[in-house]
Amino acid sequence: MTRIAYVNGRYVRHADASVHIEDRGYQFADGVYEVCEVRHGLIVDMGRHLDRLGRSLSELRIDWPMHRSALERVIREVLRRNRVRNGLFYLQVTRGVAKRDHVFPAPGTKPSIVVTAKNTNPAIIAGKNANGIKVITVADNRWDRVDIKSVGLLPNAMARQQAKEAGAQEAIYFDVDGMVTEGAATNVWMVDSDGTILTRPAKHGILKGITRTTLMDVAEKLDLKIREEAFSVEKMLGAREVFITAATSICFPVVEIDGRTIANGHPGSVSQKIREAFFDIAEKTSIW
Repeated sequence: MTRIAYVNGRYVRHADASVHIEDRGYQFADGVYEVCEVRHGLIVDMGRHLDRLGRSLSELRIDWPMHRSALERVIREVLRRNRVRNGLFYLQVTRGVAKRDHVFPAPGTKPSIVVTAKNTNPAIIAGKNANGIKVITVADNRWDRVDIKSVGLLPNAMARQQAKEAGAQEAIYFDVDGMVTEGAATNVWMVDSDGTILTRPAKHGILKGITRTTLMDVAEKLDLKIREEAFSVEKMLGAREVFITAATSICFPVVEIDGRTIANGHPGSVSQKIREAFFDIAEKTSIW
């Protein structure tokens, strides 16, 4: 089946999709994005993802490329045309095309928008949930405004490559004080000796993940103790459980960090409970 993308008002073959060479996303990483999971033909937490898109656009002073309701229709159409039942969509908005100059282009420059979608293999995710994943830690070298979901992801890409070369699946950042911030593409959680779930407050140094937000709703429904509190790499290494969350993985248990085994080296019960209850509690929107 031919994949289809939406690019600036047109549905085109994915292989033919392109943007102008002077698009500011290409030349300055002057844009934002969202990734959202689709499960059994239902879009997970689309409302919250689009709320965050609006915040990111506002922080960078980029206009919405179209009315929000129209964007929702485009997303559903891209998913339908690609016959995505279990997978994701990727949405990117940049400041648009203009003569290369660091300052913003003239008012009225139209933002660029791209929407793509693809199917994913649920068996791969199930395998990682069953066995857990390995991660490494790296010093946080990103720009200060990581609360904006910007397309400027070079440090994240370098960290993920470092993890891959170490035989791991994710890299977890730590700040100058040795405190955990977040993963290269995930939020990070630990369960302490009292069974309390800890995650860094989303005030500075991390992106306020949508899955992270929904997980807090899930924890409340399950009567799990949860607290927004910064923790060190050393404390994380001694945790009862560690897990990471993201829209495309929901809740992956971490069984090894920097070559050190976490707890008994097997996925823990807290992350399993959260994962099993997540989709019952998350917002779901049909693609039809």
